[in-house]
Amino acid sequence: MSPLEIQYAARVIRQTSKERPADGVLREALKADALLTAAQRREIAKAVFAYYRWRGWHDRKREVESRVAWSLELADKYHKNPFALPADALRAKAVPEWLAAEMECPEPWLRSLQREPRLWLRARPGKARELANKLGDCKVHKGLLMRDAVEFQGLRDLFSAEPFKAGEFELQDIGSQAVSALCSPEPGDVWWDACAGEGGKTLHLADLMQGRGQVFASDKAEWRLAKLKQRAARALIQNYQSAPWEGGEQLPFPVKFDGILVDAPCSGVGTWQRNPHARWTTTANDVQELAQLQLHLMTNAARALKSGGRLIFAVCTLTRAETTGVVEAFQQSHPQFEPAALPVLREEAAKLGIKGQPAQFIWPQEFQGNGMFVAQWRRVG
Repeated sequence: MSPLEIQYAARVIRQTSKERPADGVLREALKADALLTAAQRREIAKAVFAYYRWRGWHDRKREVESRVAWSLELADKYHKNPFALPADALRAKAVPEWLAAEMECPEPWLRSLQREPRLWLRARPGKARELANKLGDCKVHKGLLMRDAVEFQGLRDLFSAEPFKAGEFELQDIGSQAVSALCSPEPGDVWWDACAGEGGKTLHLADLMQGRGQVFASDKAEWRLAKLKQRAARALIQNYQSAPWEGGEQLPFPVKFDGILVDAPCSGVGTWQRNPHARWTTTANDVQELAQLQLHLMTNAARALKSGGRLIFAVCTLTRAETTGVVEAFQQSHPQFEPAALPVLREEAAKLGIKGQPAQFIWPQEFQGNGMFVAQWRRVG
């Protein structure tokens, strides 16, 4: 990597903070600089994320540029021989100290954090192989449920690719795809994606329903719903409606639903491979506050479920407070909701006759994507 690219990465890093995440600062900087080549943009992004991925190994007395170069050297060594790095060093330096009190930190997960993330696409139903052939540099996922997941291993700008413009795929992490797949909506159902964001799961649910039925989407940020509208138009998906919702008792739609997905705001620990800056800005207090918010959202959203309908709780984190802690608290206060088994994600497990459980962790090292937690209930009264 050239000194110019390292200096550029260092300038981006100096502008970051808890309020200004590295990915956002980087995106703004690259967008504003029309002189950079595509190759330079890739190298600068690689340097910024490597800096935070290897931050625990830094000598803070060094200048930022020196730490960037050191991070890239460590990343290269790790790529060549991951197991040369002892597990004790990973536990001490790859994640903040407070995390050990909030969750188990298995060695395979810690090792996955230090690798560069994979780029996943979601093809339209049944079109994964066709999409892979069109784009090239692709590998189709062979799992039981996420059959439309495609790993892109090339360098081209996907946003300018004709298949993207034609709505033939979305950039969507495989962990996120797993959540929609676990919802397993039926054609003709009516679903609510309560914390829809920019609508990745909304569009996936609509595809899984084969264009029949309806998906309602809400989010507190109207600009995110505007992004959903753009994405839906590109994909020619029409069986959805959207409205803002702050998460309070006043619900956004006068509808009773067959299924409700609450993909709630969380600490994002499951995304720390892709978003290493967040390792050093997230706190234990954030975890506790977000767990309370998640329970609040679940309690309010659950009122809109039909008798016999299914409630899905999902978060891209792995901490106890935000996963099993929320499940236990919700179950204690909502006896009319009984835990319902989720589908089995792994083909090998299905062949062995292993049954799905009402709650499931999806670890990054299992599917090479974001870590997720998913739980399901059925309303019986």
